[in-house]
Amino acid sequence: MPTRRATIHDVAAAAGVSVATVSKAVNGRYGVAEGTAQRVLAEVERLGYASSLVASSMRARQTGVIGVLVPDFEPFTAEILKGVSAGLAGSPYDVLAYAGVRHHASAGWEKRSLQRLSGTLIDAAIMVTPTVIAPSAEIPIVAVDPHTGHGDLPTVESDSFGGAVEATRYLVELGHRRIGFLAGRPDLRSAKLREAGYRQALTDAGIDFDPRLVEVGRYEPEAAGDAARTLLGGARPTAVFAANDLSALAVLGVAAEMGLRVPDDLSVVGFDDIPEASRRLPALTTVRQPMHRLGRIAAELAMALMAGETPTQTSILLPTRLVPRATTAAVPAA
Repeated sequence: MPTRRATIHDVAAAAGVSVATVSKAVNGRYGVAEGTAQRVLAEVERLGYASSLVASSMRARQTGVIGVLVPDFEPFTAEILKGVSAGLAGSPYDVLAYAGVRHHASAGWEKRSLQRLSGTLIDAAIMVTPTVIAPSAEIPIVAVDPHTGHGDLPTVESDSFGGAVEATRYLVELGHRRIGFLAGRPDLRSAKLREAGYRQALTDAGIDFDPRLVEVGRYEPEAAGDAARTLLGGARPTAVFAANDLSALAVLGVAAEMGLRVPDDLSVVGFDDIPEASRRLPALTTVRQPMHRLGRIAAELAMALMAGETPTQTSILLPTRLVPRATTAAVPAA
């Protein structure tokens, strides 16, 4: 007679714990003492419990899955995910997208995510906009657009500074002198680089920086809307460069509320080139960062690290490109 396959109930009975504790232990969740978790995992191994991906991965030490860890699901991370999927096409790896949505506003969200997933559910991790660049983990890690810079991990990011210089310079060439800036998250390195690029382009054009023309939208639609109302409700600029497309779309919404015509009364430029940028009317002028390519290269780096290879480049900076559309025009005549 064939031997009956061990179940989670068998593991619980052998370890002297509840089924819920077994589930927490094999998934690496909080709430289980270290000694208890080790006892459960020992019984999992001894009994050959293999009713799930997690259990089988503990014996093989491989899952065939690469995790993409994001602070939240929004247009930028969605495009990165598409690029990762394209990069893994034809490979033996699947993609697990995981968002620490309960903690996305706090530093260290990726540490909690890695504790839940590494070594049991995923063989490698791609972290998108991580707040910590060198989290401890036993699996290969690649960072996309890290908060604090390169650190010790392989990283892939776009040229935020150069893209911002190009966007602001384009508005200057259209004759704009009062150019507002809707900033992103103050803790994100790429957001700081976009503000630095904006300031550099003003300096290059001989335009004095005016702090009254800068508001912080934090890359959040509601906050960006409030910031846009402040920006457009004062000594109104003739143009606004927003640090990402979601913020630029918020500016367009507020401009419509205020009866401003775009681009006749106000020019607007975003950054990212998410799908919504070209679909809306008028279509948004923006700086295109190669989000799919960011994800694809991150996937290639992760596979190389899993194969024991040493990448020739561990800090990759990809160029951006201005995409003029219908939200920008020459400065209106006085």
